[in-house]
Amino acid sequence: MPKAKASIRQLKAPPPSSRRSPCPVSCALDIFGDRWTLLVIRDLMLGRSRFKDFVNSPEGIPTNILSERLERLLAAGIVRQIPTSDSGKRMAYELTEKGEALRPIMKSMRDWGLTWEPGTKAVLQQS
Repeated sequence: MPKAKASIRQLKAPPPSSRRSPCPVSCALDIFGDRWTLLVIRDLMLGRSRFKDFVNSPEGIPTNILSERLERLLAAGIVRQIPTSDSGKRMAYELTEKGEALRPIMKSMRDWGLTWEPGTKAVLQQS
């Protein structure tokens, strides 16, 4: 059964005029080039969807930083908020089509880390 496309809140990405440069690598780094954002995206790809799920990840992201990163991902159109299945008041997050397009990049980063960084392991490997 296809997922419902109930987009409760999806903000617009920053206008191109506020970018540091038109370089696509620079623009991508403006969205997810910090130490936390890709871990939130990883967690979404592994099936986590609630704020408390992200807080409980082993890296221990501080809640204020998590809130800011989720806002940034919403603004960039990488995630959207949806109501949780158990309560209409609580919200969860899911990747948009734009966010799902990061899956091959994340897989490549995972594979690189497994190959080149001794002692790393992938608990769940999704393709």
